[in-house]
Amino acid sequence: MKILVADDSKLARLSLMKIVKELEPSCEVIEADNGQIAIEKFQENSPSIVFLDLTMPIIDGYEALTQILEINPKAQVVVVTADIQSQAQAQVMALGAKMVIPKPISSEKMQTVLQQLVF
Repeated sequence: MKILVADDSKLARLSLMKIVKELEPSCEVIEADNGQIAIEKFQENSPSIVFLDLTMPIIDGYEALTQILEINPKAQVVVVTADIQSQAQAQVMALGAKMVIPKPISSEKMQTVLQQLVF
């Protein structure tokens, strides 16, 4: 299984990647530090799950989400963001995100997220 983690914060990216590897040691974790790279890595690797931040340079998470779902309408994209405004959450859900998780994400929450997604 492949998982793509896209976040412009290196600390947030590494933290998320560490939790994923602890829970799913056999998975391959791919990282991207902006939305453009996230889209490119998605096309190259066809990950089972994408963890996507909203506030990133070059292409933000909203546009990256839209483009990823254009590439694969069945993509499982989980938005992980510090933006907990209900308007932002409603927008990404309307765009096709599977769920929105507030930062920081704990191991327990990640385990629940992984169990809810079908891969």
